[in-house]
Amino acid sequence: MLTELHEAATPTCEAQHCERPLGEPALVFETEAGRREAHECTCGAVTVTVVKSESSR
Repeated sequence: MLTELHEAATPTCEAQHCERPLGEPALVFETEAGRREAHECTCGAVTVTVVKSESSR
């Protein structure tokens, strides 16, 4: 369920006073523990999202 929610959600920039919506990740790293995505905003900040895999819960 959380994976489905993550796929439907649009990440936003975490920089102070920004909150722009972020597009496709610039970097994706996947392990047995889950998926990490690095998103670069036009403001220059990088936001990392983490989703645990179903098997690691």
